[in-house]
Amino acid sequence: MSDEPVRHLADAEAQAAAARERLSNTVGQLQARLDPKLLAREAKEAGLQAVHTGVDNARRNPGMVAGATGLLGLFLIRKPLCRMIRRRPKNNDIPAKHPALRGRSAAEKE
Repeated sequence: MSDEPVRHLADAEAQAAAARERLSNTVGQLQARLDPKLLAREAKEAGLQAVHTGVDNARRNPGMVAGATGLLGLFLIRKPLCRMIRRRPKNNDIPAKHPALRGRSAAEKE
């Protein structure tokens, strides 16, 4: 019976060593995945892939690109366009052609 606790201790030490080894491997893998250079390279590759996909889609659907570009253009010039549309003469009278008559009312002109 005195031999049995030693076996349990030896098994426990072996399990602890195996757990430490697994933990060390896991930490090493995490460090490799979280390397800033590797992360930057992966982000660059993902960005380039997204750009290539977008360009391919644009080539396949030129009408959609033209429509989206037109909408973007209208959005960018919306304020000047609205100002241009809203500019209406406040007075319904026909404006006088002579500058001296412009300030007079319609009754005075006759």
